[in-house]
Amino acid sequence: MRFLPVLLLLAVLPAHADTRLALNDGEALNYKVSWAVIPGAGEIKITALSDSTGPAPRLRVLTTTATRGFARWLLPFDASAESFFDPKSGRLLALNESSKQPEKEAAHGVTFDYAAARARYAIPGSTEPPRSLDMPAGDPMDLITSLVQTRSWDLKIGEKRDVVVLFDDQFYELTIYALRTEQVKTPLGTFQTLVLEPRMEKTAPKGMFKKGSKVHVWIETDDARRLPVRFEVEFKIGTGIATLTHYEPPTSAKTPAAFETASSKPDGAATAAKLVAEKSTAPDAKNSGP
Repeated sequence: MRFLPVLLLLAVLPAHADTRLALNDGEALNYKVSWAVIPGAGEIKITALSDSTGPAPRLRVLTTTATRGFARWLLPFDASAESFFDPKSGRLLALNESSKQPEKEAAHGVTFDYAAARARYAIPGSTEPPRSLDMPAGDPMDLITSLVQTRSWDLKIGEKRDVVVLFDDQFYELTIYALRTEQVKTPLGTFQTLVLEPRMEKTAPKGMFKKGSKVHVWIETDDARRLPVRFEVEFKIGTGIATLTHYEPPTSAKTPAAFETASSKPDGAATAAKLVAEKSTAPDAKNSGP
């Protein structure tokens, strides 16, 4: 059970961003996490909302993770990641991360200065001054959002794409491979998907990659939403799986056409053209689940 937080902590690992954000105002995704023989071990919730509290408009992406049920009795665990993005450039401006488990709590905040290629790393309540981190080429983004970001890519089987990951206060590179197509059943229906796998090849393996663990994400290809319907972390002692159980499409009228969403068939096989055409007449397009 001590490995379950690793799957949940995927939500708070930053990585390289595409210049076009794959999340939009009002969009929300909920995942149920299963671990080995425990079907309801935890949950992951991702919500994107416009934020006007700063000097300029931002997109706030809040990701919360927690163990549930029997797994919580064995290992109470909660984590959150609050990220603020520039809606025009798609760049991550700042993030605040925290996690809590028995006898251990952690929190830190990072702000990014792209012109100076520096990041400011601070621990709330610490007597130590904030540290300055050298930023490599690339735009940071938390890993769960980075994996969601792959929905805006157009990878074909056999193709790959590099990302830069920040683990706590260290940057390293991952390469995301498009492996195969696969049919996936979820509470929202059955989807055709593209299976992606991040690998650590350009730097010395660290963390779970050093221990031989693998991460996979399934991106549905039935329609223009390209929902990330499943995440998976493999360990030698078991596999943690996060499956999409609830989805709310963007509410902004300026949502890019690529992510326009309306009511879909339970099997997820509606075409992009039909989704866009039906949006204006659908009585309630807020929840795409059956």
